[in-house]
Amino acid sequence: MSDDLTDLLHELADRHRGAPSVPAQEIRRLGERRGRRRRAAYASGAAAVALALAGGLAVAFTGHDGARPAPPAAASATAPPRPSPPQQRATATVDLAQHELALSGRRLPVSGGTAQHPTPTGRMTVVAKYPERRLPGATVGLGKEYDVAMRWVVELRAADGTTNYLVALTHNEQAPGERDVTHGWIGLRSADAKWCYQLLRPGDVVRVHRTGPAPG
Repeated sequence: MSDDLTDLLHELADRHRGAPSVPAQEIRRLGERRGRRRRAAYASGAAAVALALAGGLAVAFTGHDGARPAPPAAASATAPPRPSPPQQRATATVDLAQHELALSGRRLPVSGGTAQHPTPTGRMTVVAKYPERRLPGATVGLGKEYDVAMRWVVELRAADGTTNYLVALTHNEQAPGERDVTHGWIGLRSADAKWCYQLLRPGDVVRVHRTGPAPG
């Protein structure tokens, strides 16, 4: 402050050299005005420094392009694949007395074996299936020298090793649900046989029973 006052006095002395002396009150007022200007300049400089520091910190924490850097990715151990849950086996139930096959919420009409060639009962397992297969004619009463082509064939195996079939009765679509016409096979209408063929898989179970008297 003493330096400012000295400079002010020199300035007044040069400006008013040879002029009447300047009152003390004016000298004080001019000094206070210069002091306020200098304090304002100091304050502006401090604000500029603070802004520069804040900008530098922002760049340091966000990166050069203004984007906040992503946190380091945690080391992820490769988890072993989870085993697929076992597929649920389908179970079909055939009631020969009611001429009905129940599977997956549906009830389909069937035709079983005649009195001379009854359909075996018991628990059977699906072992194979064929969209079309030639089977021995003897199983449909045509003799051993003939073969017959059947559609939507599902091959069944009983506990004693004997074989039976779910087939489409393409030659007699009216028999399922009404009367028994096969030589032991379980016959269905073509559309129903195709649906069973698509749904059943090897390992599925077909339970065959009779709730009423055998056909006589």
